[in-house]
Formats: sequence, C-alpha cells, structure tokens
Amino acid sequence: MKKNLFVAAACIGMFANTNTQAGKAVNPIIWADVPDVAVIRVDDIYYMSSTTMHMSPGLPIMKSRDLVNWNLIGYAYDTLVDNDLMNLKNGKNAYGRGSWASSLRYHDGTFYATTFSRTSGRTHIYKTKDIEKGNWKEISFSPALHDHSLFFDDDGKVYMLYDKRDIRLVELMPDLSGLKPGGYNDIAIENATALIGPRVRLNAEGTQINRINGKYYVMNITWPKDGVRTQIIHRADKITGPYEGRIILQDRGIAQGCLIDTPRGDWYAILFQDCEAVGRCPWLVPVKWEDGWPMLGIDGKAPVNLDIEDNINGLGNIVFSDDFERTPGDSKLPLAWQWNHNPDNDNWIILQSPGRLRITTGRIDEDVVNARNILTQRTFGPVCSATISIDVSGMKDGDIAGLIALQKNYGYVGVKMDNSSKSIIMAGIQDDSSEELENIPLKQQMVYLRIDCDFRNRADKAYFYYSLDAKEWIKIGGTMQMVYTFPHFMGYRFGLFNFSTKTAGGFVDFHYYRISDQISD
Repeated sequence: MKKNLFVAAACIGMFANTNTQAGKAVNPIIWADVPDVAVIRVDDIYYMSSTTMHMSPGLPIMKSRDLVNWNLIGYAYDTLVDNDLMNLKNGKNAYGRGSWASSLRYHDGTFYATTFSRTSGRTHIYKTKDIEKGNWKEISFSPALHDHSLFFDDDGKVYMLYDKRDIRLVELMPDLSGLKPGGYNDIAIENATALIGPRVRLNAEGTQINRINGKYYVMNITWPKDGVRTQIIHRADKITGPYEGRIILQDRGIAQGCLIDTPRGDWYAILFQDCEAVGRCPWLVPVKWEDGWPMLGIDGKAPVNLDIEDNINGLGNIVFSDDFERTPGDSKLPLAWQWNHNPDNDNWIILQSPGRLRITTGRIDEDVVNARNILTQRTFGPVCSATISIDVSGMKDGDIAGLIALQKNYGYVGVKMDNSSKSIIMAGIQDDSSEELENIPLKQQMVYLRIDCDFRNRADKAYFYYSLDAKEWIKIGGTMQMVYTFPHFMGYRFGLFNFSTKTAGGFVDFHYYRISDQISD
C-alpha cells in the first residue's frame, strides 16, 4: 500500500473526544456505533465482541491493553447465512436483524464468540485457538437463544443463560452442538424485570454471566416505562439459583454490558449509551464492591472523566481512509470496511495502476437501500467527514452512484445517468419517500463528493457537497436531520454505492475514500 494510507491511519488514532482531560481517558471511550459489548481478559490483554447485525463480515472482535483504546483484529464470520434476507433478494432484507448481542469466552485454550439470529433461526458458536489470526470454525443449532451468555462451569457442564423477562438456563452438549437431551432447562431468574416495578418499557434482556469469588452474577438491562434504561444484576451461590437482585446503575440510559477486572484487581463495567444518530457508544464505568455487590459509577453516576492514563483518545482502526492501493495479489479490504448485507462478489473488484474499487451493477433496483454491494464504514463523533473520488465514465443509463449517509432516513450525494446525460444529485428520504432535492448537469468523468456529519450536542446534521477539482467545494441539496430508527437499529454509516434502475452492467471506480475529524461550520 502507499505510504499515505498508513499516515491516514495514524491520524485517525488521534481523533479526539471533546470531553477531553489532559492525559486521561474520557467517556464514551468509542464515539461510534459499537453496541452490545462482551469483554474478556486473557492475562493482560482484553478482547471485545460487538453487534453489527446485517453487515458482512460480522461479529467484530477488538483488542485492547487498557480497556480504553480498541483495535479491530477481525470478525468471527464472513457470512452469517446465505439466504434472501441477507442477500437482499426477492424484495427481502435483514435491516435491523442479522446477528444480535454476542457472548465472548476463553476456555481451555480456545476462544468462543457466540451470537443468535432470527434471520437464520439459529444460535451460532464460533471458535478458534488463535483469536488474533482468526480462522474461526462454526457450530450452529436451533433454536435461536435470545441475548444468550455462554458459560463453562467448573464441573465441566456448559450452559447458555438467555431470553427476556424470565431468564432461562439451558445445558448444552459437551461439543456445543445443541441443547443437551435431558439436561438442565428451566427458568433461572423469574421475572428479572420486577426490580424496576410493574410499569415496564423493556423487559430484562442482554444477559451476561460471570462467576466471581464463588458466586454467579447475571447482568441484564431493563427499562421502566417512565425512566431510563437501567442496569440490573442478580447473584446466586449456584448457577441454577435461587437468585437475588439489585439495580446497580440508573443513569442517562448507560447500560447493557459486562463486568471485567484488571490484572491489578480493579473492576469496571463496559456498557453503552444511546447516542442518537451516531449509534450506541461504549462507556467504561468504574466498579466498587460493597457486601458482595458490584456498584457501578461514582455516587450512582457514570463519570465522563476516568482516572486512566490515555494520550490517544482515538478510534483505532475501526474507521480508515483507503486509497485502494494494494501490493500485488492483495485484494483485501481494511477491517473498518463492512458490506451492507452479503456482497455480490462477482460485481466488485479492487484494480491497480491506479488503485481503485470498481463496483458494477448486477441487477435492477428501485432504490439505494435495496442495492447490493454498498461498502460501508461507521460515522463517528463529535464530527466527521468522508470524501470520495469517483470515475463515472463506465455508467449506463439509469445508474446512480456515490456516497451515502446510510440509515432508514438516508441521504446521498451522487451521479445519475439519464438519457446518456450525467448530473450530480443530492437525494434522500423526505416524509418516508425518496426525493431528489437538487440536480446539476455534469460534463466530466471524475467528480469528488463529500458528506459532513455533526453529532455535537446530538445535533445529528448531515451536509452534502461536490467538487469538480477536489479544491472548491459546493454545497448541494438540503441539510439532513439524521434520525436513529429501529428498522435499521444501527448508527449512520458512510457508504460507497452504485445501483441501476434500468440496465445492469454499468460500473464506477472509487479512487479513494478519505475521512476526517473536521467539518466546515
């Protein structure tokens, strides 16, 4: 790869959280969409899994040495399931579904990353001896055990604790191939939601289990109807119960995650907070033990400023500038990239001299959210900007290609070819229908497009620009109000796309994708 790609990565490691304190860590520790975290420690290294639902590859695995700065090291799977939902075929999609909350374990020299999916109808277990190199092997079985937590007990038995409201405990086969016939299968915690009272917006879910000092601790979230998302915990002397419970954090909706200790004996909870359009962002919350109970935060509040040395305050490699230059024989994408649903691998390629990503249309689609081969990365806070260079000389009539801020309420800036004429357009969702907001004739084959996102104080505004020379930038269309929606259940993503509304076979070449933590106010 060219040197400037590595320079871009180094700059990204310096993207700062505006809640800075000199030399110390601040929350959120990752100002981007990394929800449903599960964390383990192996010696002095921490590993974390998270949720990316309909994205491919999925079930991301991250690594850290300080619980604050995290780097992607891989994904547990390339393809969750090969069906119409994940392939965007026959009018079907997996938006907001795919794979959900994961569990992460290390047992007898093997790492296990697990998830479940209504899209496949199965529980998925991925295992490897080397989490750094990957090479995950899959085991799957039905049914799909909702928000489960895998647990290896000291007596050699293997369990999953799962479900909503009534948290169930089920014993697995020793080889993890399914539920053990005749094994334990019963409610372990009846109505775990009862801790917050009778008026409930969300029943207890998001299970994570640990054994600490001989007791079993089960973390769940729940949500009182007139309150905020709440972290609760139950404990017992036996995994089967009986369990007693407490509320351990009820602050700004910061909840769902797990407990983790450091080699020095300090304890933390890694949770997340709904941060509107940018997504669900991880928080690191200090823990103190009182009478055998983990009490989260300081005086019941999750602190913004942490007493942890940190001079990076960055996003590691979970976002990445790419000029698509590769060494001979290397067509891999940096880990920051994920496809929106399963890709159509026959219709994208990385070419050289110069380096570029070519996306070819393989079929007809009526709108961008149904298009195959949207290549995405996370947006991030407090502000971020993505810029692309795109060669549109290979487009056919009916093709639309460009850069999108992707969610259900999307907006994009792109190039459209209609009746052999090209134009730069800005389009998006207005009142639940797609609308083209501006159209400017285009007479050249290379064009530059940009989207700026402002997440400061949850403004959640997106701005769209084009340039004919990569120097002078012209605003196009309107300002978009970004909105986090449950149909997509994911923070906004930048995406590179090309789809056809008339004739398949047209192509565009993306020469670079560049990100910045600066925008034009």
